[in-house]
Formats: sequence, structure tokens, C-alpha cells
Amino acid sequence: MITKTSLLPWWDSVDIFTPEDLSEDEVMIAKTTEKFVKQSVLANIEQLEQHDYQYEKETFEAAGELGLLGIEVPEAYGGFALGKHVSGLVAEKIGNGGGSFSVAYNIHAGVGTTPYIYYGNEEQKKKYLSKLATGEWVGAYALTEPTAGSDALKGKTKAVWNEEKNAWILTGEKQWITNAHLASVYVVFANTDVGMTAFIVEKGAEGLSIGPEETKMGIKGTSTATLVFDEIVVPDENVLGDVGKGHKIALNILNLARLKLAFNNIGTAKRALELGVSYGKERQQFQRALVDFPMIQEKIADMNIAIYGIESMAYETAARLDDALEDVEDLSQAMTPFVAACATSKIRGSEVLDQTIDEALQIHGGYGFMQEYEIERLYRDARINRIFEGTNEINRLAVAKSLMDQLNQAEHSSAEDRTDLSPNAALIHEAELRFFDILQVFSNIERTAFLEMQECSRLIANIYSEISIMRAAYLRSEKSGEELKSLMTDVICQEGYERVEADVIQLWLAIDEEETSTKRMIEMVRKRNNIPIGTNLFLKKRKISEYVVDASKYHS
Repeated sequence: MITKTSLLPWWDSVDIFTPEDLSEDEVMIAKTTEKFVKQSVLANIEQLEQHDYQYEKETFEAAGELGLLGIEVPEAYGGFALGKHVSGLVAEKIGNGGGSFSVAYNIHAGVGTTPYIYYGNEEQKKKYLSKLATGEWVGAYALTEPTAGSDALKGKTKAVWNEEKNAWILTGEKQWITNAHLASVYVVFANTDVGMTAFIVEKGAEGLSIGPEETKMGIKGTSTATLVFDEIVVPDENVLGDVGKGHKIALNILNLARLKLAFNNIGTAKRALELGVSYGKERQQFQRALVDFPMIQEKIADMNIAIYGIESMAYETAARLDDALEDVEDLSQAMTPFVAACATSKIRGSEVLDQTIDEALQIHGGYGFMQEYEIERLYRDARINRIFEGTNEINRLAVAKSLMDQLNQAEHSSAEDRTDLSPNAALIHEAELRFFDILQVFSNIERTAFLEMQECSRLIANIYSEISIMRAAYLRSEKSGEELKSLMTDVICQEGYERVEADVIQLWLAIDEEETSTKRMIEMVRKRNNIPIGTNLFLKKRKISEYVVDASKYHS
């Protein structure tokens, strides 16, 4: 039914990139990052949490000396040009224990650096990338305003061309800017008479002032403040990209940042799982360790399975993105097929993180509520991830819109049932068929009307997420042939299909619950003609938990 070039490609082989495919050099980079986090971040976490700017700058410089800030920077400007899967790997490792610094790092190495890589001219790349790659300078990204959050392109900051000064005059305010007090240079978005434009503003520019640190619920060590621009004179050479095309920079860079954030969330989720398992092995109740109780084992298994799913999808997406971005000339064109996958990775990563930290804290019981335990800080820090880089609600709308756009542009072969598939492959295939059926119906709805059906967009995004995770986990397990991966994939596919089926039925009902064709389609979905009966997931989760408890941390 679904071709390789269409909406939900199904690969004919298991030749996809997985974490097990990392090269020896890439594994060494991961170990270097882990050592850096342990020695420079975790060992001095209190300093970093108290806005010790000097130490944080020194930490950035230390990361720069190790090459961790130049992973994506081209070699000509002091970097390594190692691509998205390696930058994701580093973001994951820094997320595993990095706390507030991991957020500062992600902003610097992501939206604080990549705009110059993809949109800077030669002079701008030479001037800024070398400093950003070494940590001599810290970068920041200024898009959000007091009245423009999710509707980020409707900001009031403006730039007016002044013929007499032969420069732009920048006026306005940007809110909640990460690295505000640390950064030496900011990518600032402002409206001009021909549209949004990106400008490079250096710290110390006359008319630039930085507000006090925000008092936040979590990520307390991250510098977050308001930038005020009072008629700053910005030379024309500090325009980044084309005048009036800043919206393309904003959206494309955010799409890339969403994937990087997913990796960071994966790392933090692994940290939370390790804390939960370690505590569960030590804590005794009723003369038994907590990890010996089946309900706790189920929690441990569910956490490990959820991380495995998003990890599989994130690395597969990053590797495909690396291929797409090789020698790219038009980032917008290259990114279009990845909007849904990047947004889904961000959604899934942040929600898996919340689920994992919540359950890890639950294993700690009352102690998890106490600030002397690391899990308490992780719980507060995690909440922001469902908000920044686009709220998960905005990202779900972006996923649904992207899928419908691709559906309307793609060519599809006719649907056909398959009876020769393994149980998990059959679940994925059936989920895809049912999803495609309902998407075709929504594709016939007038665009403006569809965009108002936000509840349906939410379900469409959720189904896409489930199928993407099911497929990535399945192909990874098929490639490895290992028992643990197979067990986790069994759970992902069986539980994932249940959620897909429920959401598909709700979408049919949303179309017209009284329509005869709707009732017929729902009956067909519920018949499950080609769906395996299922297996005892409780027993499988107990087995998965054994693997994780033995390892005392995330295990795949």
C-alpha cells in the first residue's frame, strides 16, 4: 500500500542506523562526553545551579577543548562536521547528568550555532563559528517575546533601515532567552518592512540591556533573562541570511533543535531510570528489595521500553537526516520530509522523560520528594521540555499538518493485506493500513476546516508517533536478533497497536458517527482479521526488568 517515497515509508530490509552501529571513534566520543559530565558537571553541580557564570564559562571552554562544541561545525571553521547522529549522541550523554548545563549546552551547540552553519556567509562563519566551536564565545537565540510565544512569527521587535547610518535600527524585547547573561552573541529575529529577518547582535552593543535572571521552577542554573533592544545600530553585514527570510531560518533551525532536544531527553531519562533502579535495589521493605516486587518490576520495564522506543526512532531519524543534509543547498527543501519526525521525536522524548522521572521518583517514595535526592531536581527540570522548542501541542499540530501536506503530494499504490508477516510486522502493517484509510478521508476536508479540528490533529500525531516507534523498534530488533530487544519490541508493538486502534476509531467517529460507511470502517477495524491474538506482556516485562536490574541502568 505505502511506497518508499510516500507518507509512511516501509523499508524492505533492516538496514537502518541504530545505536549499535556507532563506530569505535563515535563510541570514544561518547565516553569522553560521559567523563566530562562526571568530572566537570556533576562534581560541581551546586556551582552550576547557583549561576556561577565564571565557572559555567570555564565549563563551556572545557567542553570546547574536548571538541564537544564543534561536532556539527565544518572543519574549515574549527569543527568536525560529524553530523546529526553524533551531535545527538553527545547531547544524550550531556543530558545524562548534565542538569541545567545540558540545557545551556543544547542551546549553544544547537540554535546558538547552527544558524551560522546553514545561513551564514563566509565572513560570518569565519568570525563566529571558530569562537563558538572552542567555547571562547557562548551563543544564544532570541525569538520568543512577551506577546509572541507559540505564535513566534508575530513578534513586535522591529528593525528599520536607516539610510544615514547605513545600518538597521533594532528596537524591541525578547523574553526567556537561554544563556542570556553568558552569551557573547545572539541570533535575534525582528520584523522589517519586507518580513522577519535574522540579525547577529553581539554582547556589549550600545542599546542592549539584559534583565535579571528569571526565578524558575526548574533548570535553575540556566541563565534565562529578557533582552531589551533600545535602538541598537546593527550593520548590514550582521544580517543573517536574506532580509525578509528570517522565518525560514527560525522554523528550520527549530526543527533541527527539536531532534537534538529529544536526544538530550533520552539521556536524562536514562539517568532517572538508573537512579530509580539503584534506589530500588538498596531499599528494603517487607524484607524484600523494592526491585523484587512485580509492580516495581513492571515500572522498571515500562521505563526501559519507552526509552528504547524513542532512542530507536531518534537515531534512525538523525542518520536519515545526515544523508539528506549532505551537500545540501536548500535547507528548507531538505527539512520538509523531516518536520513530522523531528517534531514527533521532541514530543515523544519529552513525554517519555516525564513518564520515566515520575516513575523513578515513585520508586523513591517519600525520599524522592526530598531535595537532597537528585531525582527531585530532575523532576522539576524535566517539566520545561514539553514547553520549549515549541509546546507539544504546537508540535502535534505541526505533525498533522506536515503529514497531510505530504499525503496530498505523494503517489500511493493501492492497499493490500499481507498474511505472510511476523506478528510484530503484522501489527505495524495493519496499523499503517488503518491510519492511511482515515488520513485519506481527512485529506478531502477543506484545509481551513481541517486546521480547526485540533483534537483530530492530536490523534493523527499520536498515531504517527506510535507507528514510527513500532517500526523503528521492530527494525532494530530484527537487525540485532537479541532477546531483550525482541521482548521490548513485542511490548511496543502490542501496546502500540492497541493505542492506534483506539485513536483510529475516535477519528472515524469524529468524521460522522451516524454515517453508514463510518460504522462499516469501525467494524472492520474491530474485527482484527489479520491481527495476532497477543501474548502475556506481564511475563515479558518481568524478564525485561531482570535485564535492567542486573545492569543497574538502562539496558538494550
